[in-house]
Amino acid sequence: MPQTLFEKIWNAHVVAQDPGSPAVLYIDLHLVHEVTSPQAFEGLRKRGIQARRPDRTFATMDHGIPTYSRDLPIMDEMAAKQIAQLEKNAADFNITLYGLRQNIEKQGIVHVIGPELGLTQPGMTIVCGDSHTSTHGAFGALAFGIGTSEVEMVLSTQCLLQRKPGTAQVRVDGALQKGVGAKDIILGIIAKYGIGAGTGFVFEYTGAAIRRLSMEERMTVCNMSIEGGARAGMIAPDDATFEYIAGREFAPKGADWDKAVSAWRNLPSDEGARYDATFTLDADALEPMITYGTNPGMGIGITGRVPDPAQIGDLSQRNALTKALGYMALQPNQPLLGQAIDVVFIGSCTNSRISDLRDAAAVLKGRRVSPTVRVMVVPGSAQVKKQAEAEGLDRVFTEAGAEWREAGCSMCIAMNGDQLQPGQYAISTSNRNFEGRQGKGGRTFLASPLTAAASAVTGVVTDVRTLLGVPFGMLR
Repeated sequence: MPQTLFEKIWNAHVVAQDPGSPAVLYIDLHLVHEVTSPQAFEGLRKRGIQARRPDRTFATMDHGIPTYSRDLPIMDEMAAKQIAQLEKNAADFNITLYGLRQNIEKQGIVHVIGPELGLTQPGMTIVCGDSHTSTHGAFGALAFGIGTSEVEMVLSTQCLLQRKPGTAQVRVDGALQKGVGAKDIILGIIAKYGIGAGTGFVFEYTGAAIRRLSMEERMTVCNMSIEGGARAGMIAPDDATFEYIAGREFAPKGADWDKAVSAWRNLPSDEGARYDATFTLDADALEPMITYGTNPGMGIGITGRVPDPAQIGDLSQRNALTKALGYMALQPNQPLLGQAIDVVFIGSCTNSRISDLRDAAAVLKGRRVSPTVRVMVVPGSAQVKKQAEAEGLDRVFTEAGAEWREAGCSMCIAMNGDQLQPGQYAISTSNRNFEGRQGKGGRTFLASPLTAAASAVTGVVTDVRTLLGVPFGMLR
């Protein structure tokens, strides 16, 4: 029978399946970082066992690592302990580490360095103790986040117990307009269908607008699949996928490369394959998106108005919106355009790659950020930072008045002083706008790098399309 991309990968990795029980699923690639792995490694020590496949596990420091000068001590005591513990765990269990002293030139956010090193490949099963592992699905991989006890399970067995989810097609047809990007696609989907629409499903993104995206843009879309409730997000591999992977450190070489590509070409969903649900989005009608509330589903087009709770029939949804607007100090029916902001954060596993930085720099070049706004630009990896500096993007940012940082998660999770103060408003290119996510009492508007950069210049929420002199042809 015709199979979907998800079904092909799932079926190829089931080790055992007893009726009514979870499947034993083999894991090809296990990524770990300093926050969710300490207890898992300690579990191995207590049991007196080694990692089952240390060659299939790779570690990096990203969540707690400071993004200010690497020469300064780590001020966050908990982060310092976690970083030191990861160094010890990697050494004790013979696991490759991209850290502060080991392979520092390749250190970075786990979901940035996996693809850039060529570790992420089509047809793989990939897990990490991080909810945004779905990022790697952009390559036609089945990738999802796991908990600490599951991290220990994969370390010890290279397998995982999983119940098979359904598959939902998310079809995005049409073409994006100037100033509209991949972040707007995924925010548009979540705003339209809600944060629970994907529950029980893996999303497979299809359609003309998806096919036109670069690999880095596809990663942005898949990254936020979890925010729509999905277990994972996937995009079938194509020539763009193969071109991105070719020549990277861990990519197959020579005859192995030809063999791998031949196999990868068989992964896309078969004609006639059936999905359990279908969601759609019209890219032609999409405008830059921005959130107004306290979950990623509370989003509107940049020219829209904040919804009125009185117009919502469902009591629980009405109460949730009322609470969110109270936290955000916003009024029903007010436009977000012109809303004053205090901070702009360009970074995170969603939008910290070189193409994201190029977009932001295209807007900021020759301009100055508003004197009322603090702007932080945090590259997703040491390699992204090096490439950006080779292209002169760092000078664009610093000459505009922005801070140019070292690689790490930074303000996305409010670590090491990279955080909002109570009551401050931020436009953030990260993936979550929960209460306190970027600092206790901080208020976050999620948006694209283009929208973030435009708002940095004006000091208020701004539609990038209205900035005179913006070379839109360079933005897409």
